[in-house]
Amino acid sequence: MKFGVILFPGTYSETDCYHVIKNILHESVEYVWHKETDLTGYDCVILPGGFSYGDYLRTGAIARFSPVMKAVEEFAAQGKIVLGTCNGFQILCESGLLPGVLLRNNSLQFKCKWVNLRVETSDSIFTNTIDTGQVLRIPISHGEGSYYADKDTIEELEGSGRILFRYCSDNGETTSDANPNGSIGNIAGITNKTGNVLGMMPHPERCCESLIGGEDGKLIFESMLMQIVA
Repeated sequence: MKFGVILFPGTYSETDCYHVIKNILHESVEYVWHKETDLTGYDCVILPGGFSYGDYLRTGAIARFSPVMKAVEEFAAQGKIVLGTCNGFQILCESGLLPGVLLRNNSLQFKCKWVNLRVETSDSIFTNTIDTGQVLRIPISHGEGSYYADKDTIEELEGSGRILFRYCSDNGETTSDANPNGSIGNIAGITNKTGNVLGMMPHPERCCESLIGGEDGKLIFESMLMQIVA
């Protein structure tokens, strides 16, 4: 299987993603520069975290116009897998591949810490190896991670099972105390209508080895790999 990790000026989580794919999953992976216009040959592309274009204007607003994003849109339309974490999630929202926006954390502070995520469904490309209701421990690192969308959009996401992850307590309760950024409905990750594009603020690529504090993120990558192999 072949993965592409997309690089924008200001991306900084690309090496974490590359390491997970190559050294933990033992799959083929390449970096893809933002000026590329052809994603032929890849089974999955990843938009990593960082500060693309310095987060000028607003997060992801300039990266959305990079040449590679037209290719990402075509890639997604073909039903291939797209994962955007942190800044990648912001870019996917700016590009219209996912609905809603990511606003400034309600604390007005940058948050870098471990959080708990409740898996809302195991019936997805990204969670098929995880039980519904299972709590994952995954780190965040962002200043603009508060997910917001209008009422109709939230109802559509809820009704169609497109919310994959919510911030929660250790025992799976979606409380305000467990919400690190003020995200509406404690939303931490959503998919597109066809379920092949996931945007999430937490960083699963940073918790795939016990050596660095946890392996829960690997479950998401293993689910993606299971889907590709199938």
